[in-house]
Amino acid sequence: MKHAIISFALAFAIGLAQPAHAADCYADYKAKQDNPLRLHYGVAQINGACTPGAAASELAARLAQQGWTLLNVLGVFGPDGLAERKDSAGSNYLRF
Repeated sequence: MKHAIISFALAFAIGLAQPAHAADCYADYKAKQDNPLRLHYGVAQINGACTPGAAASELAARLAQQGWTLLNVLGVFGPDGLAERKDSAGSNYLRF
């Protein structure tokens, strides 16, 4: 019995240590295009780990496909932060 409790606790701890992969992870970011210079602020859903570094890698690739360059990821957040960013992101809300 003691072995089962220790095994369960260890499995639970390992599960907590894994990076978060969630469909409810979002990032807000800034991006640019050159010639002519265009800037935008946007909000995007993140499919990989919910960290600023992972979001930057994922977003840089997505944005580059449309001719944009990622400037920076401002932060990552859950669905509770979407409503407050929707107006600021405008047409770039969940676009990329």
